[in-house]
Amino acid sequence: MAVFETRVQELKYTVLKNVIQFIDNNKRTPDFEEVYNLSNKIIPGPKASFRCCIYKERAIVQERIKYILNSSSKVDTNVIKVIGIACDECPIGGYTVTDQCRGCIAHKCEQACPKKCISFKDGLKASIDKTKCVNCGMCAKACPYSAIENRIRPCERACKQKAITPNIGETNEAVINDAKCIHCGACVYTCPFGAIVDISYIKEILEMLDEAKANGKNVYAIVAPSIGGNFVNFKTGQVISAIKKLGFYEVYEAALGADMVALEESGELEERGKLFSSCCPAYTLYIRKFMPELAQFISDSPSPMAMIGKFIKDKDPNSKVVFIGPCTAKKSEIKHPRVKGIIDSAMTFEELQAFIDARNIDVASLEEVDYKKGSSFGRGFAQCGGLSAAVKEALKEKNSNFEVKGTNVDGMDNIRTTLLKIKNGSLDVNFLEGMACEGGCIGGPCNLQHNIKSKLAVSQFSKQGDNSIKGNVDNVK
Repeated sequence: MAVFETRVQELKYTVLKNVIQFIDNNKRTPDFEEVYNLSNKIIPGPKASFRCCIYKERAIVQERIKYILNSSSKVDTNVIKVIGIACDECPIGGYTVTDQCRGCIAHKCEQACPKKCISFKDGLKASIDKTKCVNCGMCAKACPYSAIENRIRPCERACKQKAITPNIGETNEAVINDAKCIHCGACVYTCPFGAIVDISYIKEILEMLDEAKANGKNVYAIVAPSIGGNFVNFKTGQVISAIKKLGFYEVYEAALGADMVALEESGELEERGKLFSSCCPAYTLYIRKFMPELAQFISDSPSPMAMIGKFIKDKDPNSKVVFIGPCTAKKSEIKHPRVKGIIDSAMTFEELQAFIDARNIDVASLEEVDYKKGSSFGRGFAQCGGLSAAVKEALKEKNSNFEVKGTNVDGMDNIRTTLLKIKNGSLDVNFLEGMACEGGCIGGPCNLQHNIKSKLAVSQFSKQGDNSIKGNVDNVK
């Protein structure tokens, strides 16, 4: 079993592993009673371990199982969902009077409030009427004791698009506004109760593998370059061997598609003169939703995932292709009209770990196998700045005289600031690489780890690209 950062990841892993084993052993999905029995197996009791009682824990597990069994990459709109029963321990949030309030007679907070929602109980400490408060913060600024704090739920703080709000009323669970959500998964990783989940397509992947085996067809796996920062206790070739033991016919690195993208985007940059990268689906979706006037600069090139997926489908038209990576937004990207039919499904590294362990595959005992690798430049796409370096290399290999005036930004706050500067003309660049997750894909929400060791492992992995390849132009050839 992998060593996860949080118990939320462990819970997700345990539920997935048990569901996969049930389907494997029974060759069907569990019915209602069997879902209940599975939750009892996962939460045996008698003492609760993460919520108030085992009955609530089991109810939460049952909701997680339902999202696995009822999800479909062909139907689901938003891949990020809230488990209502699990989302009840966070305060509503917003501006709150703390115990630092001295009940002073100046009442500056009351005077500063434009909505008149502050009162003083029994003439002592301040109280805020949440039904009137608009969270303007004027009271906090006025308080001489700094006794009023803005307490924001972790999921709301993580969501830079303000797509999450509390459902104020009898239930206070988080609500996701699909119109604002970019499927980045920051809330999934941040929620300390595991109340926000990325839906899993593992059931349809199991069916896909079984059907392919029965009909003599092939299912290919595409692994993201950030695999080098996951499964750090094993050699990558051993992990690839485990993936093939799961039933995948052949494994390609998305880095090979990245090499293709670098070549295509370098030519597109020369032709158009100004370009925004297209590799991160959360980043491009943010532009289209919040700054549509800048969408004209997004590259027409597909993402590395889609690029290598098209290569596979052209070679083997009757095949199926599954992407494996750290990204929740990829589960959304596969439904995009340009990608639909090229990539058939997607799963995360967390789900891959559960899949491997559900099949009792001992990765450490496996021999390393070869697979379709990309160059060091293609592997570099896992970290912010890798794409820019690859595009510059492609231009260099083509002996182009085009001067790249580019910048790299990661994290949605930085992306928003940079795009605003470009919009108002205060930043003169002709190439913008954007990555929604901090650090790039290695900061993705569904990596097994998010520590410095993983980041260093990805850097080292990128240096170990196919040494027979001079650069990404030669790699594509």
